[in-house]
Amino acid sequence: MTFKKFPKLKSLAVLSPMAGVTDVAFRALCKRYGAGLTYTEFVSGTAIVKGYNKTLKMIETDESEKPVAVQLFGNSIDDVVNAAKLIQDKFDIIDVNCGCPAWKVIKTGAGSELLKKPEEIAKFISKLVNNVDKPITVKIRAGIDENSINAVKVAKLVEEAGAAAIAIHGRTQKQGYSGKADWEIIKKVKESVNIPIIGNGDVFTPEDFKEKLEFSKVDFIMIARGAVGNPFIFKQINDYLRYGSYEKDNRLLHFNEYLELALKYNIDFSDIKRHAISFTKTIEGGALIREKICLSKNLVDLKEIMDVKFQANLDRTIANY
Repeated sequence: MTFKKFPKLKSLAVLSPMAGVTDVAFRALCKRYGAGLTYTEFVSGTAIVKGYNKTLKMIETDESEKPVAVQLFGNSIDDVVNAAKLIQDKFDIIDVNCGCPAWKVIKTGAGSELLKKPEEIAKFISKLVNNVDKPITVKIRAGIDENSINAVKVAKLVEEAGAAAIAIHGRTQKQGYSGKADWEIIKKVKESVNIPIIGNGDVFTPEDFKEKLEFSKVDFIMIARGAVGNPFIFKQINDYLRYGSYEKDNRLLHFNEYLELALKYNIDFSDIKRHAISFTKTIEGGALIREKICLSKNLVDLKEIMDVKFQANLDRTIANY
């Protein structure tokens, strides 16, 4: 078996796969601002094999996304392998989701539920490595709950099976997204294997990034909720690591950039609205703007809401200059 190596990345910060967030337009914008690697939303291997149009749209990529990863999930190893074979030419990395804690996923035996059977994950990875020409990676969690932390065991098994890298979220399945991510277990995983490790969990600022990078010695860090509504975080992180300082973001300006890309790729209006809501968080008067966004019926309404706020900020900036 010939193991495929993880590609070289231009940045240590990578964009996490996130359902309902990492559409092609958002990924392209994160790439523009310096994400070293982008991932699609997690997609069902079975849905790809069956050719569902909605799923195929989710794996559309932008020409700027090099390298780009697709994240697959499913309880049928054969379907995931066949899906990977069908779409591998579009991607640089095939990633397997063994970390999602959502009930609709784990009730089928997929996602983080696979952590109950580490040897099955290893077989899963081995079959992909032997049937697909691209590097195979896996995303896991610390374990099912605090009494069954098995990330180190899983990491060793998947390395032996031929995985090119492992992403680990420092929470358990039971935690979901509550509590704190345990970077101690991430550090232990890094120390236990020789392939690249991507840490994940509770990174919301460049300072968070640097602190966790220095503590865990991971190869890369995956940004999830910290990037929602804030694709500029990748430039901030890269600048902070390089220069020790970074610029403040302008979320409304970045939303307009997202909107331009969303129109290019025919992103559904409901998805654009969800992004608009995220982009207005942390800005002055954001709550009122979000109320208006929720009531908007079309792109004309939405653009007007966002532009008025942006113009007001611009006028205030000019007045204070």
